[in-house]
Amino acid sequence: MYIMKKSMCLIFFILFFLHILPTKACEVNLLPYPQQTNFGNECFIIDKVNLKTPILKNKLEIFIRESGGSLCDKTDKTIEVRLINSIGELKTNLEEAYRLKVYKNNIIIEAITERGVYMALQTLYQLQVNKDDYIYIRECEITDWPAFRVRGFMHDVGRTYISMDELKKEIDLLSKFKINVFHWHLTENQAWRLESKLYPELNSPENMTRMPGKFYTLDEAKELVEFCKERYVTLIPEIDMPGHSEAFVRAFKTDMQSEKGIKILKNLMDEVCETFDVPYIHIGTDEVEFTNHDFVPEMVSYIRNKGKKVISWNPGWNYRPGEIDMTQLWSYRGKAQKGIPAIDCKFHYINHFDIYADLVALYNSRICNVDKGDGDIAGSIIAIWNDRYIDNEKQILADNNFYANMLAFAERSWRGGGNCYFDGKGTLLWPENTAINKEFEDFENRMLWHKYNTLKGEPFPYVKQSNVKWKITEAFPNDGNLDMSFPPEHEESDFYKYKGKEYKTSCIYGAGVYLRHVWGNLVPGFYDKPKENHTAYAYTWVHSPIEQKVGLNIDFQNYSRSESDLPPLPGTWDYKGSRIWLNKEEILPPHWINNHKERSNEIALANENSASRPPIKVTLNKGWNKIFIKLPVGRFQSKETRLVKWMFNVVFVSIDGKAELKNIVYSTDNPYKN
Repeated sequence: MYIMKKSMCLIFFILFFLHILPTKACEVNLLPYPQQTNFGNECFIIDKVNLKTPILKNKLEIFIRESGGSLCDKTDKTIEVRLINSIGELKTNLEEAYRLKVYKNNIIIEAITERGVYMALQTLYQLQVNKDDYIYIRECEITDWPAFRVRGFMHDVGRTYISMDELKKEIDLLSKFKINVFHWHLTENQAWRLESKLYPELNSPENMTRMPGKFYTLDEAKELVEFCKERYVTLIPEIDMPGHSEAFVRAFKTDMQSEKGIKILKNLMDEVCETFDVPYIHIGTDEVEFTNHDFVPEMVSYIRNKGKKVISWNPGWNYRPGEIDMTQLWSYRGKAQKGIPAIDCKFHYINHFDIYADLVALYNSRICNVDKGDGDIAGSIIAIWNDRYIDNEKQILADNNFYANMLAFAERSWRGGGNCYFDGKGTLLWPENTAINKEFEDFENRMLWHKYNTLKGEPFPYVKQSNVKWKITEAFPNDGNLDMSFPPEHEESDFYKYKGKEYKTSCIYGAGVYLRHVWGNLVPGFYDKPKENHTAYAYTWVHSPIEQKVGLNIDFQNYSRSESDLPPLPGTWDYKGSRIWLNKEEILPPHWINNHKERSNEIALANENSASRPPIKVTLNKGWNKIFIKLPVGRFQSKETRLVKWMFNVVFVSIDGKAELKNIVYSTDNPYKN
């Protein structure tokens, strides 16, 4: 009887332990992943909680209530906030650093500032596990801080107006991932999107060439500043000068650099500085011929005298230390200068990105090619430039793979590190890079959890790709008679034989592969020295446990949102002649909505990009299926597409395209060989 009682007690203890201890998912879904973590086996169950805090009382009370708990003074469970003077040996970015300790009956947040407490609170939200109508937080001790102090995103609303509700939603969602800057590019050639009560003609529909009449009132601007402050996000308004200013010229019939233009602009800056209770004003200065060499120093001095710090693009005006407060680097020509804090934006233009390969590069990349920021390297901003008109703000997010890119960037900009800059082969998941691939796969799993939970319902076309495998051949010289739709019978694992010559094949992972990147040799692709007028072949085997109808995402020319490229011709995937087969049956492209023959930025992108169209419906046979792709390329620049992307995105998805298929296996080994 004693043994039976002892066994029953042991079983009860095991069942109770399994009941109260949630899975390890609470750890792996943290994003960005903290710098230092140590997890235990106990759990803090949120029910009646005694809150002790000198700051952020309202936000912490909301956290407790949203977690199903209630405030109670007579309980031994406490959540306590302590403001301290230091966190270990940390010396940099202390404003956002925190230490979080979770025990069975206590949660302790230690930070130097309110902002640090807010960052700890975002981690607490992500640690929540909902089980049996209770919220659990696993025992842990986390010490965390950002590698870079600027971690932001930019919308070019001067070209394409985005609603206030949409901007607020993005800022709110991304603040949960510790994104702390919103760069608001308010003026452009197409339109001046910020209301001016001094000069209402700036906002007149006749002075806007795109989305006329769409602008933000000064009250809305003030409202957005306060909205950002609530989430510890710094709003940076950009009033571009003296370039990108055709809207200004249309309104006043004068150049910004003229005496009349400077006088008007100073009055506008009075209005802007009064409206925006923010530390920085961005003045642009890029892509313009300077006809008045006093213009930039005069405007910088004027804005500084109003108590604001000034940011400028680089390349732009040439500054020496002390003449500007921060520069933002664009294109490969951007150069950080000692003594001037720099924001890396050089290869962070996601309007040129594809869905898959570029996200891998973004995750792998070292910001400004350093492990962490310092006084001269502030951080980075992800930018969306819609030179090409897109008439749907949800499509803007989908085409730019916005949330997936932002989550990859949130992790990298917070944690620092990375294994290369964009000038390395960071777009590629090579089989030999096992450690790098496993690190990416871990991030990908956490990111996809947030896609289906934190970001549920938002445009998010990315699906799992770290399990996708391809064999790709060496490039063949283009041959009019070469139309090898399927591998020859004597296919081998490492070589293709054609006309007596062996062509080596290589294995690579990922749903998207650049044979030659959109930025050419600046960002290496699959081939070390890609040549024009060559053809490549790629193939993979896919095992399905059942016959099933599925979706297939296919893309051979991801259209940059800054290009006026022509849509493909009817019946073709692109201007290169790319073709694809499933089980020896060719898959034809969809009907293209656009069919114009003259390039124009004002014809809205439609379904040219795979992110903007439903997947192709196909049938997977039970057992093994084969995908085979022909990938020719002509010239690397063409009259139809300025930036020729020698690439492919191919991956099986659910019928609606919203999720990856979980019951299939990709393999590069021929299951029928021998």
